[in-house]
Amino acid sequence: MPHEQIATWKREPGKPGSLARLAGSKYRLIDAHLHVINFVQETPGGAALIEALDRANIDKAVIFGLPVSKLWAEYDREPPDYYLANDSPCYYYGYTDVTVAEMVRALPTEQQARLYPLMCGFNPVDRYAIRHVERLYAQYPDVWSGIGEILLRHDDLTAFTYGENARMNHRALYPIYEFAGQYDLPVLVHQNVTSVTKSDHPVYLHELEEAVREFPRTRFIFAHCGMSRRVNVPFYYQMVARLLDQYPNLCVDYSWIVYDVVICPDGQPSPDWLALTERYSERICLGSDLVTKFERLGPELQRYDVFLDQLSETARANVCWQTAEHIYSGNKGKVQNMPPRTVPAWEPVAA
Repeated sequence: MPHEQIATWKREPGKPGSLARLAGSKYRLIDAHLHVINFVQETPGGAALIEALDRANIDKAVIFGLPVSKLWAEYDREPPDYYLANDSPCYYYGYTDVTVAEMVRALPTEQQARLYPLMCGFNPVDRYAIRHVERLYAQYPDVWSGIGEILLRHDDLTAFTYGENARMNHRALYPIYEFAGQYDLPVLVHQNVTSVTKSDHPVYLHELEEAVREFPRTRFIFAHCGMSRRVNVPFYYQMVARLLDQYPNLCVDYSWIVYDVVICPDGQPSPDWLALTERYSERICLGSDLVTKFERLGPELQRYDVFLDQLSETARANVCWQTAEHIYSGNKGKVQNMPPRTVPAWEPVAA
């Protein structure tokens, strides 16, 4: 969720047309990771979103709110607008999903079809969280395309958020994973692979692997490959390659800081990540990870062009839009209109 100047945005004085980036990527794109609500639960609205998508050459977008809200503490003179704005805590805020659903429903039908809304406004350490998911699917059955972005291990935000630390293998999430598996719904998760102070090995990776292994019928999307601000480990592309090779129900998105730190540092595409992307392009999608700030969509997604230019045509189409379309399209109304998938009884299978 960018809130800083991106290194690859630096203007080169010798090159004309520095405003061209505002028009977005030259390739057809689906933004597979876009927060339409900020950390104080404000949104520019659906009309502003559609206008920004058109201006930035974005065909469709996977959208969601934020499951936490920043507290404006009594001792703070200035109201915060981001989770790192000051030292006040954050708390879980369920109404974020209602705001997203009502915003989408207020749009014309043809514009609604360009959006894939996800649900995220539940406390991931509360074993009642599944009730929120079930209620929102009952209330807005025609809106949701999946679940997420669930904020779990998340650098400073973990410390700022009231209550028990959220993690991907928390048992409160298991009924939600089971629900998603029953209806073949994607689940987008933010789970850092390590902590800010442990940069020599991925101390939290086992939490991700345990959940993905326990729910093989559930489709998980690993947001920005588990990287976050000040979170990095050695051999990153080998780790991501192993995860994709070992777990067929796992996909990843290239968004936020992972692109600038390891995939395309200083605007130079990494040969290792190019090879990984070619191999697993059907399970990789692109996103901005903007928190509102729709005016930045063009530059945010245009910076991927230097990497996309070096992919094969097939891999580029997958990463730009086909993977996201495969993951998120066709999910609206599933829970209402389809019976849950069932696991065959053990006895006939064993026989």
